[in-house]
Amino acid sequence: MNSFADKIIEFNKSLDFNGELPKGINIMNPFRRDDYILLVSSSFYKKFYDDNKPRHLILGINPGRFGAGVTGIPFTDTKRLTNECGLKYSGKETHEPSSVFVYEVIKAYGGLTKFYNDFYISAVCPLGFTISDAKGKEKNYNYYDSTELTNTLFEFIVENIKNQIAFGIETNVCFCFGTGKNEKFLRLLNDRYGFFKKLVPLEHPRFIMQYKSKSRQEYVDKYINAFKSS
Repeated sequence: MNSFADKIIEFNKSLDFNGELPKGINIMNPFRRDDYILLVSSSFYKKFYDDNKPRHLILGINPGRFGAGVTGIPFTDTKRLTNECGLKYSGKETHEPSSVFVYEVIKAYGGLTKFYNDFYISAVCPLGFTISDAKGKEKNYNYYDSTELTNTLFEFIVENIKNQIAFGIETNVCFCFGTGKNEKFLRLLNDRYGFFKKLVPLEHPRFIMQYKSKSRQEYVDKYINAFKSS
């Protein structure tokens, strides 16, 4: 019987989008770009998910360039991968503020093993996107940043939420990182497809680190209270 880890790894291996994206938007699929990322992420999942325990799902927005775009693991940059998770990584070191906050929450929850025994983190859209500004600098782009992109990805997003629920996800509650557009879109999907009995929105880690960093302990406490009430 395949473990939770095996199911995640197979999902990542097969993850692909072949539709036509709006002009100027590029897809970011770390698993197709670099075999090493699949190897690194697989080591993480085998370490923390190699069992058949059911877990609750946490959905962010989509992978970013310095977190899952490099490690293949949502909200885990290379610093957290090596320093917190104890896994080897050879390549450019990345720092993602969202990852810093999430690992503070994990520590407050009781540590890596306890947290990952209870939760699986993914994203509403499991692949990321980039766009270049007027100076040619590459920036993250979210699935909801244009209606055209959202519509293009709609069926892809629905299919992959269904696929991940099949890993062994508890469907009584899903946690959503993002209390704005991400929550709004996920609620639309949930109202239509009935994936989960309840959605619990939480302020996005990036928002907290960028705008509420001085009071982020309050948000850590809010996260912990929400997770422990599930």
